[in-house]
Parts: sequence; structure tokens; C-alpha cells
Amino acid sequence: MTMRARGRRSALAGGLGVALLLTGCGADEIDGGDSGGGGAEAAEFELDCAPYEEFGDLEGETVNVYTSITDPEDQPHIDSYVPFEECTGVDVQYEGSREFEAQLVVRVQSGNAPDIAFIPQPGLLGTLVETGAVVPAPEQVEANVDEYWEESWKEYGSVDGTFYAAPLGANAKSFVWYSPSMFDEAGYEIPETWDDMIALSEEIAGTGAKPWCAGIGSGEATGWPATDWLEDVLLRTAGPEVYDQWVNHEIPFNDPRVVEALNTAGEILKNPEFVNGGLGEVQSIASTEFGDAGLPILDGSCWMHRQASFYQANWPEGTEVGPDGDVFAFPLPPIGDEGAPPVLGGGEFTAAFSEEPAVQAFQTFLSSPEWANIKAQTSGPGWVSANTGLDPENLESPIDQLAAEMFQDPDAVFRFDGSDLMPGEIGAGALWSELTSWIANDKSSEAVLTDVENAWPAS
Repeated sequence: MTMRARGRRSALAGGLGVALLLTGCGADEIDGGDSGGGGAEAAEFELDCAPYEEFGDLEGETVNVYTSITDPEDQPHIDSYVPFEECTGVDVQYEGSREFEAQLVVRVQSGNAPDIAFIPQPGLLGTLVETGAVVPAPEQVEANVDEYWEESWKEYGSVDGTFYAAPLGANAKSFVWYSPSMFDEAGYEIPETWDDMIALSEEIAGTGAKPWCAGIGSGEATGWPATDWLEDVLLRTAGPEVYDQWVNHEIPFNDPRVVEALNTAGEILKNPEFVNGGLGEVQSIASTEFGDAGLPILDGSCWMHRQASFYQANWPEGTEVGPDGDVFAFPLPPIGDEGAPPVLGGGEFTAAFSEEPAVQAFQTFLSSPEWANIKAQTSGPGWVSANTGLDPENLESPIDQLAAEMFQDPDAVFRFDGSDLMPGEIGAGALWSELTSWIANDKSSEAVLTDVENAWPAS
């Protein structure tokens, strides 16, 4: 069902917990009431309407937005558009669908494309660009992305050298969850290098405990968490250039450097002294649902669990997430040279199917640091952006704040989830099943990667 943002302004006034000062365009001031939604502390900032005046008189225009983000996660998005609507007079109409990916392609092919769609995979963006329906991003959007994002984000929103889609939200996958109180009581330090992390694992194992818990079960998608392990390690052992070559199949899938990376991941995941705390033996990783895999940390039967920032939603109600809470996370350390660890992640991109001025103005708003900060304050835990103009203090969750800081580290290298960039039959097919066999049947790294290489489509 289409949801109209204009009818929800009263929710924003009580939810932001901030005063939004709309300047230019003769906009009225919106006063924030008690904190709700994201629960942000009282703050004050200005949304300057001047950048949208160059698009002309937009009063009464409509922009249709189509996304995979549905109730209840859609409401913070709807609320975050209100300042733009007040500035411009544009009516933003929001529609979320659980069949987004399939239906978007159908709508585009039938000539019924939305004005803007939030696309979660660069591969899908490429498919849509091939239809000729996606229009290049306006210069105002490109200028924002050049200024506020690490350069690889622009590349993921481009096809054949043309920039189409600015990044929107993001998620960081390169985290290790742990119990701060358990670490403090045992006198353990947060490891800053991979070698430190392995040494800590050995120290914990020496006490008779299992340092790691893991699970790659996910119904028909079983195996995907193991792809994140491989990608994170490959970024650290071989570097971003080799990672890009591997993702694009410019080197064989079973290149010796990829074999080395999977073997390095296996030093943890296939080590019976290290796993699977509170859950079983090594093979139990294949049958343990990923959402349950970190829970043994809470009862002390596991010490560390590698999973993305979004795992915060899987902790039981009442679990405090934070540096002094029940659980928190540290960045998965670098391998080799010390420095900022690479960041593996994902996100959405705003693709437009219309060149109308109202659409371009809204694209510009969504690519701005102003929108990122407004969205941070309408959202609760679980949302973050890689926009460097985002103030992490506007994020409610400590893990989201840490993710934002990682994205904004000028020395950190970001790469998009590789399996999401590969052909579907590989990234969401052969790689999942082969890595499941790697765990469940102790299949060798060489055999796993060779079988994926042989499954890569010819064209």
C-alpha cells in the first residue's frame, strides 16, 4: 500500500527530539517534542532550503519512491522526508514491497517505473541500467557523493563509467561480538591485529573453553555467513585490488591467494579447539541458524562471534549493547601490517527513472549530510550511513556509532559484499553450497573453490 509522507508530519514533530530550522523558502520552524523514534538527545541544526531553489518552483509536485523497506522500518524513512517537503512543497509518496526486486524489474519492463527506487545490490542496478530506464544522477548528487563518500561507493553506483545512483544507508560486516564484562574479568584486551586475536583464541582454548561460536544456517540461503568470512579475510590477506579482481572474475575463483584466505578463515572455523562454543563441534556450524550463533556469549560458553552490525537485532530483548553493556563488538583486526582494518559491508543506492526537477531535487536531498543526520535521528538502532557528513552522535546505538566511525576513517578501505556483486548462480548459489560443504563435510578449500570456479557462467 502506498504511504504518503505528508500525512505523517505530526509523528515527526514528536519523534525527532530536535528542532529543525528550515531556512530559505519561507519555511516554518518545526519544534521537536519529547524524544522518540531514534531517541536522540536534543540538538539543533539547520536545513538550508537554498540548494533546492535551483530546481525551480516544485510546489505541488509528486515523487514516487519504491523500496524493499517495509513496516515498521519504513516509518523513519517517511518521517525523514518531511523537511524536504516543507522546503519544496513536493509530496513524497513512499511504497515498500517485500517482492521489491522481482516487482521492480516487472514495473520497469512494463513502462511503470517509479520515480526513484532504493536498490540494495549494484548488480541489480546494472541489470536495470541495461533496460535504458535508469537516468544518470544530476550533477548536484554527484558533487555530494564526491565530497561525502569514500570513492569506492561512487564506483558501486556507476555502470560502465556513468554515475547513476548515490549511496543511501549502509551496513558494516567486519565486527567481532564479545562480552565486555567477561573480557574485563579475565583480563583480556581487545586484539588489534589478527595475530593478537589468534593468540587470544589460543589462550582461551587453553582454559578448556571454546573461544568462538558460529553458525551459517539460513534456510535456503544457508552458507551466506561463511562468504563474509572469506571476503573479510581475503581483503586482509590479499588486499583490495586482488579482492576486486576475484569478485569480477578477472582471476580464477580458486587463485592461490583465495585458497590462502579460505584456509586462514579455516584456522578458526575448522579448528575443533576454537569452535563451536555452546553449540557443538565444527560441523554444528553448518546447522546452527546464524541468528542464534552468537547467543552462547550471553551464558559464557562462547567468547567471540564474527557478524555484522545488524546482528544487534538478534540479541534477546533486554540485552544491553555497548562498551559497558552485556555485549559489544570490536572491528575484525587487520592481518599483517597494523593500521585501519578494511571494512566489508553493503548498502542501498538511489536510482532514478525520471529527470523531472522534483525527482532530481529529492535525489540531491537524499545524498546530502543533512538528510543523513535527520534520518539518524528518526531511526532507532540498526541504521547507519557511510556519508562522512553524518555525526555519529546522532545515532542511538553504540554499535551504529562505531560502524559510522569505521566508514569515516580516511585510512580504512571499504569494499562491498563480494557475493552480492557476483552472478546470482555463484554469489547466491554455488558459493553458499560449497562453503556449507567446507564446514559440514570437511571439504578442502582447494576443492571448494575449484568447484565454484567450474560453476562460473561462461558469459
